[in-house]
Amino acid sequence: MKFSALSALTLAGSAEAALRFGCATLSIQRLDPLVQPGAIPSSHLHQIVGGNAFNATMTGDIGNQANCTTCTFSEDFSNYWTAVMYFRAPNGTYKRVPIMQNTALPNGINGGMTIYYTQQDFNSNGNQKITAFKPGFRMTVGSPSTSSLAAAEGHVGLRFVCLDTKGTRFPELPEFPSRPCKGGIMTVHHFPSCWDGVHLDSPDHQSHMYNTQGEAFSPAGPCPASHPVRMPQVAYETLWDTTIFADLWPADGSNPFVLSYNDAHGYGTHADYVFGWKGDALQRAMDSSCMFQGCENGKPLLSQSVTEMNKCAVESTVHEDIDGWVSELPGQAMPMV
Repeated sequence: MKFSALSALTLAGSAEAALRFGCATLSIQRLDPLVQPGAIPSSHLHQIVGGNAFNATMTGDIGNQANCTTCTFSEDFSNYWTAVMYFRAPNGTYKRVPIMQNTALPNGINGGMTIYYTQQDFNSNGNQKITAFKPGFRMTVGSPSTSSLAAAEGHVGLRFVCLDTKGTRFPELPEFPSRPCKGGIMTVHHFPSCWDGVHLDSPDHQSHMYNTQGEAFSPAGPCPASHPVRMPQVAYETLWDTTIFADLWPADGSNPFVLSYNDAHGYGTHADYVFGWKGDALQRAMDSSCMFQGCENGKPLLSQSVTEMNKCAVESTVHEDIDGWVSELPGQAMPMV
């Protein structure tokens, strides 16, 4: 897909908005409309949040197809998803690890991923022009085929954090923590923010974007000539409640967690994004000077209650046990070692 209106994308005008908001669980099922469109089921299980237009074959303007969203901003019908984490017991059975809300989010969210659209870093909103994504835009970050620590270290912004509390943010690790984590495990997915200005997608779902950011929420460098358009820095924080398995940690101290595509190291952690903001809502936000909760309640974005967020859901088209103890991961055989 291509977008031809490159003119005006890099025109002057400061953008200062930084969004941080929660999204309740929309669905947990084996669908992947980007990498495996039309496949029912896809190869591995995903944790999905956002608008209820999510399905196996998503095309077109998602913002005009959904009628509810699990996210704080009621104009955001985008979809955000990542691989599910499992606990592997000493007897070889598996149990899905639930997600939990961040302390920065209001109480009561069903699960809850934290989504960011920033333009500079975690603490400030910067002063450069940010161009919102266009209808039909999509991208991925990371790859489940990543199979070495060296390769994982090279995927800047894809990290794990061993939580002492929900407020812990460092150190960031390129693989699963090697010890029990008092407050759970957080996965962090930072997407690139430089766009080529033409393609809404690419065959690998990544080449139309370029990353100039270092670790964590550090300021990104200038966009290259090949990808000149600065877009919002999208990031996900997913907090996994591994504490419920604390008493079952293997006696030999080995890591008992595995991602749903058979990754026992975490090297291949990855995430997917489909843009679905209604009309010019995201651009209005990027052109404003609000930050975080200050962007809610019509200033400039419409927001909704936790009750409304939790109401939105999609029915599963893949019927399999995702809540009980299972003998193998859904769609998988033995874990990658």
